[in-house]
Amino acid sequence: MSRINIGAKPYIMPMPVLIVSSYDDDDNPCAMLAVWGGISNQKEISITIASQRHTLKGILARNSFVVSMADVENEVACDYLGITPGSKVKDKFEKSGFHTTKSKFVDAPIIDELPFAVECRVKSYDEANWRLVGEIVNVSLDEKILDDGKVSFEKFHPIAFDWMNKIYLSIGDKVGDAYRDGRQLKK
Repeated sequence: MSRINIGAKPYIMPMPVLIVSSYDDDDNPCAMLAVWGGISNQKEISITIASQRHTLKGILARNSFVVSMADVENEVACDYLGITPGSKVKDKFEKSGFHTTKSKFVDAPIIDELPFAVECRVKSYDEANWRLVGEIVNVSLDEKILDDGKVSFEKFHPIAFDWMNKIYLSIGDKVGDAYRDGRQLKK
């Protein structure tokens, strides 16, 4: 096998496509796309969000936010939230076509069209490193993506981000059974 070295890059593949939502100063829903984030503890999520982001201001003011998983069905609207600054386009959320329901657990909106939402309270924000850490308070799932109480990837089609090629990828094909397939090498 032959390898090439490309230096220190922010590449881990694939990256989840997260839609982070809050309310702005006028109590309107706002949201942004983030790809540098993930679970960092059993009940904790960490996301990199630039300090000047409009949505971050609402998150810090209300001490809460919702993280939804972007999906194939809403890829265009999710990408729009990522490329359009809320500080410059006041009706950005309305233009996305998304609708919201206020979370019962935190002071933030759940995006109705995105079926997988993680409701969080702010634990910390490091302005120097842009690292937002949230305590996971609740996960809400639309019943349409469930089979026997579990998320079905035949019904839910999350997307991932390929940083190197700047493309979104669909996730969902089963390739094996976790915590079981490796047992064959233990024999």
